[in-house]
Amino acid sequence: TSVIRGTYLGLEYMRKGNGGDGGVIINISSLAGLMPAAFQPVYCATKHGVIGFTRSIAVTANMENYGVRLNTICPGFVNTPILQSIDKEENMGQYYSYKDEIKNMMQFYGVMDPSIIAEGLITIIEDDTLNGEVMKITASQGIHFQQYSQTPFTSKR
Repeated sequence: TSVIRGTYLGLEYMRKGNGGDGGVIINISSLAGLMPAAFQPVYCATKHGVIGFTRSIAVTANMENYGVRLNTICPGFVNTPILQSIDKEENMGQYYSYKDEIKNMMQFYGVMDPSIIAEGLITIIEDDTLNGEVMKITASQGIHFQQYSQTPFTSKR
């Protein structure tokens, strides 16, 4: 619930109708929010939720002229200490048997330095045209955006 509560709190203070100056809110999801992950079903579900929530509230913010843009960053594997936990059964629990699949995914997508995520963050902050976008960042493909079909309808409100 922290992403939802934090987003609503940010909108309350930032939106122009409440005396704010506008701005951008960037929520962090994961590549696991864009595909199924057999070894992380709950993590996967929450990351899908972050994307759906952020894209939906971005439409609302646009329709209501809040002056606030909302986007999501979905990084792949990042070179942090948590990656070392894959080899430890006590950290992986019932999903330890999937460790080889995870390692294969790490090899496919690559493991990136955190600085590339900062680069993506700066792109979203500086590009005023980005709203409701989902930025994917991987070592193998760099910074790119998830493609979605056009929303079939929007309110004329």
